[in-house]
Amino acid sequence: MGEEKIRVMIVDDHNVVRSGLSAFLMAFDDLEMVAEAMNGLDALEKCGQANPDVVLMDLIMPEMDGVESTKQLRQRFPHVQVIALTSFKDDDLVQRVVKAGAIGYLLKNTTASELAGAIRSAYAGQPALAPEATQALVRATRGTSFQSPGSDLTQREREVLGLMIKGMSNVEIADRLVISPSTAKFHVSSVLAKLGVTSRTEAVALALKNRLIE
Repeated sequence: MGEEKIRVMIVDDHNVVRSGLSAFLMAFDDLEMVAEAMNGLDALEKCGQANPDVVLMDLIMPEMDGVESTKQLRQRFPHVQVIALTSFKDDDLVQRVVKAGAIGYLLKNTTASELAGAIRSAYAGQPALAPEATQALVRATRGTSFQSPGSDLTQREREVLGLMIKGMSNVEIADRLVISPSTAKFHVSSVLAKLGVTSRTEAVALALKNRLIE
C-alpha cells in the first residue's frame, strides 16, 4: 500500500504496561511504536527525537505527571496529539488533562480496537473521549453557567462548531466556509468562549452531549 504509519509514543512508568501496549500496536498495520518513556520528563526528552504523531500518556507517574507533561509537550510540539490513558475515572484529572491539551481520554480497560480507533481519531484531529470523560467535562461546564449551553451561538458559530465536531482544523474550516483562516480562528475562539470551555475537545464533548448541532 505504501501508506505512512501513525507514529506512536507510549508514556507509562510500568514496564508491563509499556510492553503490553507495544505488543498491541504491532497487531495493527497502520500503527508504529517509535518510542517509550517512563515518565513525563522522559517523554519530553524523547519526543523531539522520535517525532511521534500521537502520544499515549499515563497520568499518575513519578518525576513529572501526565498532566504537566501533556501541557509542556503540547507547547513544545503542537503537532503532536496526546491521548490520556489511565485507570482513574477522576473528574478533576479529566478536566486538568483536557485543559492541558489532551485530545483524548481513555481508561486502560478499553479494548484494542477502541484504542486503535482513538489513535486514528487523534491523528486526524478528532477528540477521542471515554463516556466517563465526556460526562466529567459536561458536569464541569454545567457547573460554571446557568445558561443553556450554546444558546447564544450565532448561525455562523454553529456552522463552525459543526465542522469542529467533524475534526476540521481552522484552515479546513476556512476553506469550507470560504473565509480567511484568521476569521475562522476568531469564530473558533468565540465558540469556545461562549461555551465556557478552553479547548476544542471540551467544546465538541459539550456539543455532542447537549445535541447543539443537528
